[in-house]
Amino acid sequence: MKSASLQYANALADIALAQGAAAPVAEQLGDFTTAYIDSSELRNFLESPAVTKKEKRGVAEKISARLGASKILRNFLFVIIDHQRMHQLPELLETFQNVLRERQGIAEAEIFSAVALNDTQKTEMKQTLERVTGQKNRGKVLARSEFAGRRPRPRRRHDLRRVAPQPVERFA
Repeated sequence: MKSASLQYANALADIALAQGAAAPVAEQLGDFTTAYIDSSELRNFLESPAVTKKEKRGVAEKISARLGASKILRNFLFVIIDHQRMHQLPELLETFQNVLRERQGIAEAEIFSAVALNDTQKTEMKQTLERVTGQKNRGKVLARSEFAGRRPRPRRRHDLRRVAPQPVERFA
């Protein structure tokens, strides 16, 4: 995490957690970030130095209203517009989500299996992860037929990203 992103994420987390709105703010920030990523016109507009802050705020406010975003998110967007940080929005979202998980004592976990796990197996896996990490765990169970009969051989011990499994189910 970069220092600037961490500062903004911590500030947003402070406000969202204090007002009991962490989950909705995270979802709203995710929705706004998706719109930002999906629209090159929106990105160009919000990142352009030729566009005034007032115009950028107006567009951010209209999009926020359409998304049903809270005043917390709207004000956060105004701050990053005023400080010319819109280009960091995807990174800010990721950092904010990480800060929230850390503060709430939640660890993310991915479980890779050659076969789908039943509910009892998922519960046992979750309890084991919670005991080992000392944190609540959220995660997803990933099954891939090519795991059956052989172990994936990642380059690094914990790097299974290159295998690119498909999500089967999430456990909470």
